[in-house]
Amino acid sequence: MKTILILKRKKMNKSGYNDAFAEGLGVELKDINEDLEFNSIEEWDSIGHMGLIAALEESLDISFETDDIVEYSSYKKGIEILKKYNVEIE
Repeated sequence: MKTILILKRKKMNKSGYNDAFAEGLGVELKDINEDLEFNSIEEWDSIGHMGLIAALEESLDISFETDDIVEYSSYKKGIEILKKYNVEIE
């Protein structure tokens, strides 16, 4: 007998996504935009990156795989990666 795991889709609005970015990177909301990329601002260095990942994991109750942490290189790429975890940014 096969076991089928059904994951519930989680939704987060863009405001919540932006809040997680601002909190994780320690910047103001006005500094968050869709063109944001790793190392494009001083705060998104390797340490800021881990703060961002931690903020997202906590707010969404997920755990990223190591490859996804490394590939989380931009605001837009993050939205793509979150789909893998059944998270939809609206």
